[in-house]
Amino acid sequence: MDFKSVLDLLVKGMKHPLPGKAAQLSMSPHPVDSRRFDSNLPPNHRKGSVLILLFPKEDKAFFPLIKRPEYPGVHSGQIAFPGGKMEVDDVDEIDTALREAWEEVGILPEQVNLIGRMSDLFIPTSNFLVTPVLGYSEVIPDFVPEEKEVARIIQAAVSTLYEPSLRKQKILEFSDNFRLDTPYFEVDREMVWGATAMIISELLQILENGRT
Repeated sequence: MDFKSVLDLLVKGMKHPLPGKAAQLSMSPHPVDSRRFDSNLPPNHRKGSVLILLFPKEDKAFFPLIKRPEYPGVHSGQIAFPGGKMEVDDVDEIDTALREAWEEVGILPEQVNLIGRMSDLFIPTSNFLVTPVLGYSEVIPDFVPEEKEVARIIQAAVSTLYEPSLRKQKILEFSDNFRLDTPYFEVDREMVWGATAMIISELLQILENGRT
């Protein structure tokens, strides 16, 4: 799909009810952590946002993903959208997404045309309620990784997410004898799983809804 077609489908798809949990579950690790979908969130949960920014490259729709550096934390080395926690000076979740994308990968807020917010997703392991913010840029951003927070930037094509060979599954084993049967997208030789894959799954369903 070319860039304009993807944008048209997303704008139309966002006029439908958001797919939410049903789409997110299709890329959720198993056993499913029921806390992700509990309406009663922990009172001390934190809010955060990520930015899904579509941009044109060779007339196709791309979006940036980042690889987190290795660090002593639950999301060490994982693939994510640019984003982070809400600060007290942020007006709302959109403000958070734009600020974090600027700080982490150099996306200028004025380059971002907003399409809307996707479904929130709670991440129990880090106690974050994440709001995905969807937007687009008419040009390829001049990406600049923030060295302390970004090990690499991946420019991912929307079209590759539809390739059956890049949708995979594996068992992840953790140190406390806990195992997860994990669906994931393979993007530029990286494993995109967990909350990021669940958000991508909703994005793809929104695209499909735009066809109706």
